[in-house]
This record gives sequence, structure tokens and C-alpha cells, in this order.
Amino acid sequence: MSTANKISNALISVFYKDGLAPIAKELHQQGVKIYSTGGTQEFIEKMGIPVIPVEQLTGYPSILGGRVKTLHPKVFGGILARREEAQDLAEIKEFDIPLFDLVMVDLYPFEETLAQTNEEQKIIEKIDIGGVSLIRAAAKNFKHSLIVSHTNQYSDLLEILVNNNGESRLSERKSFAAKAFQVTSHYDTAIFNWFNKGQNISALKVSYNQGNTLRYGENPHQRGFYFGQINDILEQLHGKELSYNNLLDVDAAVNLLNDFEETTVAIIKHNNPCGVASRDTVLQAWTDALAGDPVSAFGGIIALNRNVDLATATEMDKIFLEVLVAPSYDEDALALLKGKKNRIILKQTGKLPISQTMRSVLNGVLVQDRDLVVLKSSDLKSVTSHAATASQIEDLLFADKIVKHTKSNTIVLAKNKQLLGIGCGQTSRVDALKHAISKAHAFGFELKEVALSSDAFFPFPDCVEIAHKEGINAVIQPGGSIKDDASITYCEQNGVAMYFSGVRHFKH
Repeated sequence: MSTANKISNALISVFYKDGLAPIAKELHQQGVKIYSTGGTQEFIEKMGIPVIPVEQLTGYPSILGGRVKTLHPKVFGGILARREEAQDLAEIKEFDIPLFDLVMVDLYPFEETLAQTNEEQKIIEKIDIGGVSLIRAAAKNFKHSLIVSHTNQYSDLLEILVNNNGESRLSERKSFAAKAFQVTSHYDTAIFNWFNKGQNISALKVSYNQGNTLRYGENPHQRGFYFGQINDILEQLHGKELSYNNLLDVDAAVNLLNDFEETTVAIIKHNNPCGVASRDTVLQAWTDALAGDPVSAFGGIIALNRNVDLATATEMDKIFLEVLVAPSYDEDALALLKGKKNRIILKQTGKLPISQTMRSVLNGVLVQDRDLVVLKSSDLKSVTSHAATASQIEDLLFADKIVKHTKSNTIVLAKNKQLLGIGCGQTSRVDALKHAISKAHAFGFELKEVALSSDAFFPFPDCVEIAHKEGINAVIQPGGSIKDDASITYCEQNGVAMYFSGVRHFKH
């Protein structure tokens, strides 16, 4: 038995008419009977192509303001009939139902409507019922029906019509069916997530229509994919394709800079900041961010929250930088930076819209709210009689922004809104502090009157003791240890200003 199927009857009902004309013309030339309704029927008839109204087939008009048009046994019978089943064919003949070989249906623009309005009734009216049902029916019966469910499939349909004289193969119909179920599942996910706002139904529904195959994952022996619409927030101006690791680092950089309003430059390496500075000019911010760790900056990801001018680009161009992210670039600066053919240059065009994070663990997924807390001076609780200076308070808040975006355990040392040393990803807080101190010393920084931020509380006073002996005299930490008093007492006795934020910033 042949699996090829020649199109004789087509049901067409689409919201978007772009690209429909050449298909309708080709179907007509091949003698295909076209059934349609509403705006699609009117569109095709204006081309001079005859159309059989669905209302004529069903004997019922479109009712309820267009909510019910195609939901009828004479429509769905012609789509779902199993042509190898004698009983199905007998019923088709008895009730005079045409067999539909092609179903072309797209869906009401639900997500587009969400982006345009918050008006509930307008949103509800864009929840497609008949369209989803038609798509699922034709996809289910792919052995006999070809389902075209999106305008991006029109070129493939035209190829079948023109090159194969309207005869589709089973493998083609099954491929179209898979795409159809992808369309409807994505559509239902968007609807569920809208309805579930405030309902707190414990279910995770995530769907991305666009996916890119990356060169590889974290390592060359691992496959890697990116699902999402990165073009909504970043425009690539130059360079090679973003890799899996590039995307992780760019995400870290963009999230970090999102917390800074002042002119700031951040240098990211393996998801952690190795240089950060806030200054009056971009050039000075770059110079001081780089000074924080010029060794680690090699091959790093550079993020700026201001326009890149030629002077700054000239200095940045002196070292190997893999990725640059900024909101804009002067033309001469961009031309200079493009001198390295593989250097990835990105223009940030939008904010990160995601309010939750997800990670696969064991046989499931962890979901949590993104850490969006940015402390203000009024959030700090002094727990010692010693007060930090106004500039130290600014440095404590500066350091706390960085510590929030750094792998735990972490300690950040900062002065004059410049990252001087960082200890991250350590198995003990003491090790994190010692690493931060070592880093600062390695690049010639004095630690007298430096501000220290810790992502979590101090379980013992050892960290503040080590910090004090280095000249550090201002500390911010969440507090909450059963031995907070031990650290507070040491600071009180040794002239160290300590502040509790009440906010832990673990990052694993």
C-alpha cells in the first residue's frame, strides 16, 4: 500500500494571510477543492479562486460572534477518518463528508496580544479553540492528512505542491504533524502560564519556539543547545558565534551590571567578576576594573553600562577580550574593536525579563525567584558602636552588589567603588577571605580602611580577626549565626564597624 497521498480537498482557515496567495493559486491550478470560512474565504475569493464555505458543508452558520465555525462532525469527520477502515469510509459516504488531505490552520495571536494589553477580555478572545482542535485532529491522522500549522511552513508546502504535484509522503506528513504538536503545546503553555498568575498551581510549563545548536556544550565532547530569543535583549555586531560558555558569562555580566546605576565596567571570568569599578567616565571605570585583576581579565567578558568611546576602545583593544557587551558604541570605537575578527561584540538592547531561575537536578528541576535585592544604606543595621564613613558605606553597598553575583563561599574587598580582591567558590569562608586578601596584595592594593562583604554570616570570629589584622575596618554581612555575638564582640573591641544586611546571597 502506497504511503503517498495526493491532495484533493483542502481546508484553509488562517489568521495571518501573508504567503497564502501562491499556495491558494497552486492548489487551484491542481484542481484541489478549497473549503474555508470568514476572512480566509474572502481573501481567496478575491483572487478569483472558488471556495466552498464551511457553512455550506455543515449546514450551520458561524455563530457566537465567530467563536463557533468549524466545530462540526462534517469537518472533523473528514479530517479524522481512517481510510484503511471500511467502517470509517462507510460513514463518510453515508453522511456525505469530504476527506481532507490538507489542513492549513494557524492560531489566534495569544502571546502577541499579551504583549499589547492587560485587558482580560481581549486576551481571552485570543484563546483559539477551533484552530487548536483542527491542528490536533489533522496531526493525529497524519497517515492521511497533511497539517500546516504555521506560516514558517508555507515554503515546505509549496515545495510539495510544485515539485511533487501535490503528493505528500508519509514521512513528510509525520514531520508536519510533529511541528503541529509543537505549535499547540507552546500555545497551551502560554495560556496556562497566564491563567496561573496568582493561582499558584504547582506545575512547571516552559516552552521556547526558537532553539540554536551550539558548537558544543561546556566542553567539546558535550552537545550544547540554546533555547530562547536572545535577539530580544542582545544584538551581535561582530565576531564568531556565541558559545555555551560565552552565554553563561554574558548572562553573569548582564545580571551584575543590572544592579549598577553609576557608570560601571565589569570583567567576568568563568561566571565570576574579577574586575569591577564605578567611575565618572567609562575610560576610568575600565582602567580601574582592569587593575583589580589584569591577569584574570585575559580572555574575559567585558560588560559596560555606558556607551563605548574611542578612548576606551583603544585601551580595551590592548588585551585579548573574548566578548564585549555595551548599550552602544561610537562608530570609530566599533571599527577599532572589529579589528579582531573573532572578538564578539554585543549591543544590549533590552533588560532581562526573567524573574525566576531554573536548574536541572537529579531527575527534576529546581525553580526559584531571582535574587533581585539591591541594598540601600537605610537597609543596613549597625551592630557596633563604631560607624563607617560615608564613603565606606558606599563601598559596602558596592561590594554587596558584587558578592551577590559571585559563587559561594565568597568574600569581596572594595574601596572607592573598585573591586580590590575577591575570594569565590571556596569551601570555607576563611579560605574565601584569604584568597581575596592574596589577590589584593598580588596587584599592589593596600587593605587599610577597605570594605568587606560576605555572602553569608560568619559562624566564628576568625574572619573578622583576619580582616582586622589586614587593616580592614568596615564589614557587611547578613547576620543570623548563633555565634553572631562572637564576631560583633571582636569588632567592637578592635574598632571595626560591622553592619547586618539581613539578606544572604548564596550562589551555587
